Amino acid sequence: MKSRSVLTVIKGMIVGGTMLVPGVSGGSMAMILGIYDKLVSSVSSFAKHKRESLIFLGQFSLGGGLGMLLFARPILGLIERFPMPMLYFFLGAVAGGVPLILREAKVTSFSFREPAWLALGLLAVFGISCLPEGLFAAEMAGAAGFLFLMAAGIAAAAALVLPGISVSYLFLVLGIYDELMRSISTLRLSFLVPLALGLLLGVVLTTRVLETAMNRHPQPTYLMILGFVFGSMAEVFPGIPSGTELLVCLAALAAGFGVIRLVTASEGNEK
Repeated sequence: MKSRSVLTVIKGMIVGGTMLVPGVSGGSMAMILGIYDKLVSSVSSFAKHKRESLIFLGQFSLGGGLGMLLFARPILGLIERFPMPMLYFFLGAVAGGVPLILREAKVTSFSFREPAWLALGLLAVFGISCLPEGLFAAEMAGAAGFLFLMAAGIAAAAALVLPGISVSYLFLVLGIYDELMRSISTLRLSFLVPLALGLLLGVVLTTRVLETAMNRHPQPTYLMILGFVFGSMAEVFPGIPSGTELLVCLAALAAGFGVIRLVTASEGNEK
Protein backbone atom coordinates (compact mmCIF):
# COMPACT_ATOMS: atom_id res chain seq x y z
CA MET A 1 0.00 0.00 0.00
CA LYS A 2 2.82 2.39 0.89
CA SER A 3 4.67 1.70 -2.36
CA ARG A 4 1.45 2.29 -4.30
CA SER A 5 1.03 5.68 -2.59
CA VAL A 6 4.60 6.63 -3.47
CA LEU A 7 4.00 5.55 -7.07
CA THR A 8 0.85 7.72 -7.22
CA VAL A 9 2.86 10.76 -6.04
CA ILE A 10 5.61 10.01 -8.59
CA LYS A 11 3.07 9.73 -11.40
CA GLY A 12 1.51 13.01 -10.27
CA MET A 13 4.95 14.64 -10.44
CA ILE A 14 5.45 13.35 -14.00
CA VAL A 15 2.04 14.66 -15.09
CA GLY A 16 2.54 18.01 -13.33
CA GLY A 17 6.06 18.46 -14.65
CA THR A 18 5.09 17.81 -18.28
CA MET A 19 1.61 19.30 -18.60
CA LEU A 20 2.92 22.88 -18.86
CA VAL A 21 5.10 22.00 -21.86
CA PRO A 22 3.31 23.27 -25.01
CA GLY A 23 2.08 20.33 -27.10
CA VAL A 24 2.32 17.78 -24.28
CA SER A 25 -1.02 16.65 -22.83
CA GLY A 26 -1.34 16.05 -19.10
CA GLY A 27 -4.31 13.78 -19.79
CA SER A 28 -2.26 11.72 -22.25
CA MET A 29 0.51 11.38 -19.70
CA ALA A 30 -1.97 10.23 -17.05
CA MET A 31 -3.44 7.70 -19.51
CA ILE A 32 0.05 6.50 -20.49
CA LEU A 33 0.99 6.05 -16.83
CA GLY A 34 -2.11 3.94 -16.19
CA ILE A 35 -3.60 6.34 -13.67
CA TYR A 36 -6.21 8.05 -15.87
CA ASP A 37 -9.21 5.80 -15.15
CA LYS A 38 -8.59 6.04 -11.41
CA LEU A 39 -8.47 9.83 -11.61
CA VAL A 40 -11.76 10.03 -13.51
CA SER A 41 -13.58 7.61 -11.21
CA SER A 42 -12.20 9.27 -8.05
CA VAL A 43 -13.59 12.64 -9.12
CA SER A 44 -16.92 11.50 -10.56
CA SER A 45 -17.66 9.05 -7.71
CA PHE A 46 -16.22 11.17 -4.93
CA ALA A 47 -19.48 11.27 -2.94
CA LYS A 48 -19.69 7.47 -2.86
CA HIS A 49 -16.09 6.79 -1.82
CA LYS A 50 -15.02 9.96 -0.02
CA ARG A 51 -12.11 8.63 2.02
CA GLU A 52 -10.52 6.52 -0.72
CA SER A 53 -11.00 9.21 -3.37
CA LEU A 54 -9.71 11.98 -1.11
CA ILE A 55 -6.54 10.04 -0.27
CA PHE A 56 -5.84 9.17 -3.89
CA LEU A 57 -6.58 12.67 -5.23
CA GLY A 58 -4.54 14.21 -2.42
CA GLN A 59 -1.53 12.05 -3.26
CA PHE A 60 -1.83 12.76 -6.98
CA SER A 61 -2.35 16.52 -6.41
CA LEU A 62 0.66 16.64 -4.10
CA GLY A 63 2.78 15.03 -6.79
CA GLY A 64 1.31 17.25 -9.51
CA GLY A 65 2.00 20.43 -7.54
CA LEU A 66 5.55 19.34 -6.77
CA GLY A 67 6.10 18.42 -10.40
CA MET A 68 4.97 21.84 -11.63
CA LEU A 69 7.07 23.69 -9.07
CA LEU A 70 10.21 21.57 -9.39
CA PHE A 71 10.32 20.29 -12.95
CA ALA A 72 8.27 22.52 -15.29
CA ARG A 73 10.95 25.21 -15.61
CA PRO A 74 13.90 22.75 -15.93
CA ILE A 75 12.00 20.74 -18.56
CA LEU A 76 11.25 23.90 -20.55
CA GLY A 77 14.91 24.89 -20.22
CA LEU A 78 16.05 21.50 -21.54
CA ILE A 79 13.64 21.80 -24.47
CA GLU A 80 15.09 25.22 -25.29
CA ARG A 81 18.68 23.89 -25.17
CA PHE A 82 18.09 20.41 -26.63
CA PRO A 83 14.79 20.64 -28.54
CA MET A 84 15.12 17.58 -30.77
CA PRO A 85 16.25 15.00 -28.17
CA MET A 86 13.73 16.19 -25.57
CA LEU A 87 10.80 16.08 -27.97
CA TYR A 88 11.87 12.62 -29.12
CA PHE A 89 11.94 11.59 -25.47
CA PHE A 90 8.31 12.74 -25.12
CA LEU A 91 7.38 10.89 -28.32
CA GLY A 92 8.91 7.72 -26.89
CA ALA A 93 6.99 8.22 -23.65
CA VAL A 94 3.70 8.57 -25.52
CA ALA A 95 4.47 5.50 -27.65
CA GLY A 96 5.20 3.54 -24.48
CA GLY A 97 1.63 4.03 -23.30
CA VAL A 98 -0.14 3.03 -26.53
CA PRO A 99 -0.32 -0.72 -25.65
CA LEU A 100 -2.13 0.18 -22.42
CA ILE A 101 -4.78 2.20 -24.27
CA LEU A 102 -5.28 -0.55 -26.85
CA ARG A 103 -5.75 -3.04 -24.04
CA GLU A 104 -8.41 -0.81 -22.47
CA ALA A 105 -10.19 -0.46 -25.85
CA LYS A 106 -10.64 -4.27 -26.04
CA VAL A 107 -10.53 -4.41 -29.82
CA THR A 108 -11.39 -8.01 -30.77
CA SER A 109 -12.30 -7.53 -34.44
CA PHE A 110 -11.58 -5.00 -37.17
CA SER A 111 -14.15 -3.04 -39.19
CA PHE A 112 -14.59 0.49 -40.55
CA ARG A 113 -15.68 1.70 -37.09
CA GLU A 114 -12.25 1.41 -35.42
CA PRO A 115 -10.35 3.75 -37.80
CA ALA A 116 -13.39 6.08 -37.83
CA TRP A 117 -13.19 6.60 -34.05
CA LEU A 118 -9.43 7.09 -34.29
CA ALA A 119 -9.89 9.67 -37.06
CA LEU A 120 -12.48 11.55 -35.00
CA GLY A 121 -10.00 11.93 -32.15
CA LEU A 122 -7.27 13.04 -34.55
CA LEU A 123 -9.55 15.65 -36.14
CA ALA A 124 -10.48 17.10 -32.74
CA VAL A 125 -6.83 17.71 -31.85
CA PHE A 126 -6.09 19.07 -35.33
CA GLY A 127 -9.01 21.50 -35.07
CA ILE A 128 -7.73 22.90 -31.77
CA SER A 129 -4.20 23.19 -33.17
CA CYS A 130 -5.52 25.41 -36.00
CA LEU A 131 -6.64 28.10 -33.56
CA PRO A 132 -4.22 31.07 -33.53
CA GLU A 133 -2.26 31.74 -30.34
CA GLY A 134 -3.57 34.59 -28.18
CA LEU A 135 -6.98 34.50 -29.87
CA PHE A 136 -8.83 35.31 -26.65
CA ALA A 137 -6.19 37.40 -24.90
CA ALA A 138 -7.67 39.85 -22.38
CA GLU A 139 -6.63 42.12 -19.53
CA MET A 140 -6.60 40.33 -16.16
CA ALA A 141 -8.15 42.97 -13.91
CA GLY A 142 -11.23 43.35 -11.73
CA ALA A 143 -14.35 41.20 -11.83
CA ALA A 144 -14.10 40.70 -15.61
CA GLY A 145 -10.57 39.35 -15.23
CA PHE A 146 -11.69 37.03 -12.41
CA LEU A 147 -14.54 35.64 -14.54
CA PHE A 148 -12.25 35.29 -17.57
CA LEU A 149 -9.75 33.28 -15.53
CA MET A 150 -12.52 31.06 -14.16
CA ALA A 151 -13.79 30.47 -17.71
CA ALA A 152 -10.22 29.70 -18.81
CA GLY A 153 -9.96 27.19 -15.97
CA ILE A 154 -13.20 25.47 -17.05
CA ALA A 155 -11.96 25.25 -20.65
CA ALA A 156 -8.60 23.95 -19.46
CA ALA A 157 -10.38 21.29 -17.40
CA ALA A 158 -11.84 19.79 -20.57
CA ALA A 159 -8.36 19.72 -22.10
CA LEU A 160 -6.98 18.24 -18.89
CA VAL A 161 -9.61 15.51 -18.70
CA LEU A 162 -9.37 14.58 -22.38
CA PRO A 163 -6.02 12.98 -23.24
CA GLY A 164 -4.19 14.31 -26.27
CA ILE A 165 -5.32 17.92 -25.89
CA SER A 166 -2.53 20.09 -24.53
CA VAL A 167 -3.56 22.30 -21.61
CA SER A 168 -0.54 24.50 -22.17
CA TYR A 169 -1.45 25.04 -25.82
CA LEU A 170 -4.98 25.97 -24.79
CA PHE A 171 -3.49 28.56 -22.41
CA LEU A 172 -1.47 29.90 -25.37
CA VAL A 173 -4.68 30.21 -27.41
CA LEU A 174 -6.32 32.04 -24.50
CA GLY A 175 -3.32 34.38 -24.31
CA ILE A 176 -2.44 33.65 -20.67
CA TYR A 177 0.40 31.09 -20.91
CA ASP A 178 3.28 33.49 -20.17
CA GLU A 179 1.38 35.11 -17.30
CA LEU A 180 0.54 31.67 -15.90
CA MET A 181 4.20 30.61 -15.90
CA ARG A 182 5.18 33.86 -14.12
CA SER A 183 2.34 33.45 -11.61
CA ILE A 184 3.39 29.88 -10.79
CA SER A 185 7.02 30.89 -10.24
CA THR A 186 6.01 33.83 -7.99
CA LEU A 187 2.95 32.15 -6.38
CA ARG A 188 0.68 35.02 -7.47
CA LEU A 189 -2.59 33.92 -5.87
CA SER A 190 -4.76 36.64 -7.41
CA PHE A 191 -4.14 34.98 -10.77
CA LEU A 192 -3.92 31.34 -9.69
CA VAL A 193 -6.98 31.12 -7.39
CA PRO A 194 -9.73 31.98 -9.96
CA LEU A 195 -8.01 29.79 -12.53
CA ALA A 196 -7.91 26.90 -10.03
CA LEU A 197 -11.58 27.41 -9.09
CA GLY A 198 -12.61 27.22 -12.75
CA LEU A 199 -10.40 24.19 -13.27
CA LEU A 200 -11.97 22.39 -10.32
CA LEU A 201 -15.50 23.20 -11.48
CA GLY A 202 -14.74 22.09 -15.02
CA VAL A 203 -13.22 18.80 -13.89
CA VAL A 204 -16.26 17.98 -11.75
CA LEU A 205 -18.63 18.79 -14.64
CA THR A 206 -16.83 16.70 -17.27
CA THR A 207 -15.48 13.62 -15.48
CA ARG A 208 -18.87 12.05 -14.77
CA VAL A 209 -19.80 12.24 -18.46
CA LEU A 210 -16.45 10.74 -19.44
CA GLU A 211 -16.68 7.92 -16.88
CA THR A 212 -20.15 7.01 -18.16
CA ALA A 213 -18.82 6.91 -21.73
CA MET A 214 -15.87 4.69 -20.73
CA ASN A 215 -18.13 2.28 -18.84
CA ARG A 216 -20.98 2.07 -21.37
CA HIS A 217 -19.07 2.51 -24.63
CA PRO A 218 -15.46 1.55 -23.84
CA GLN A 219 -14.26 0.72 -27.35
CA PRO A 220 -15.24 3.96 -29.17
CA THR A 221 -14.27 6.06 -26.14
CA TYR A 222 -10.78 4.60 -25.82
CA LEU A 223 -10.22 4.59 -29.58
CA MET A 224 -11.11 8.30 -29.68
CA ILE A 225 -8.70 8.84 -26.78
CA LEU A 226 -6.04 6.98 -28.78
CA GLY A 227 -6.79 9.33 -31.67
CA PHE A 228 -6.28 12.27 -29.29
CA VAL A 229 -2.94 10.76 -28.25
CA PHE A 230 -1.80 10.20 -31.85
CA GLY A 231 -2.83 13.77 -32.61
CA SER A 232 -0.69 15.04 -29.74
CA MET A 233 2.26 13.03 -31.08
CA ALA A 234 1.86 14.73 -34.47
CA GLU A 235 1.84 18.13 -32.74
CA VAL A 236 5.04 17.35 -30.81
CA PHE A 237 6.95 15.73 -33.73
CA PRO A 238 9.89 18.07 -34.48
CA GLY A 239 11.03 16.52 -37.77
CA ILE A 240 13.86 14.10 -38.60
CA PRO A 241 17.31 15.10 -37.30
CA SER A 242 20.55 14.53 -39.19
CA GLY A 243 24.08 13.41 -38.39
CA THR A 244 25.01 12.44 -34.85
CA GLU A 245 21.87 14.15 -33.51
CA LEU A 246 19.84 11.34 -35.10
CA LEU A 247 21.55 8.78 -32.84
CA VAL A 248 20.98 10.98 -29.79
CA CYS A 249 17.29 11.38 -30.67
CA LEU A 250 16.84 7.64 -31.21
CA ALA A 251 18.43 7.02 -27.80
CA ALA A 252 16.08 9.61 -26.26
CA LEU A 253 13.11 7.97 -28.00
CA ALA A 254 14.08 4.58 -26.56
CA ALA A 255 14.65 6.09 -23.12
CA GLY A 256 11.21 7.70 -23.07
CA PHE A 257 9.58 4.46 -24.17
CA GLY A 258 11.53 2.47 -21.57
CA VAL A 259 10.73 4.82 -18.68
CA ILE A 260 6.98 4.65 -19.32
CA ARG A 261 7.01 0.88 -19.78
CA LEU A 262 8.93 0.57 -16.51
CA VAL A 263 6.46 2.77 -14.62
CA THR A 264 3.40 0.98 -16.04
CA ALA A 265 5.00 -2.39 -15.30
CA SER A 266 5.46 -1.30 -11.68
CA GLU A 267 1.77 -0.44 -11.55
CA GLY A 268 0.92 -3.87 -12.92
CA ASN A 269 3.04 -5.57 -10.28
CA GLU A 270 1.28 -3.58 -7.56
CA LYS A 271 -2.06 -4.86 -8.78
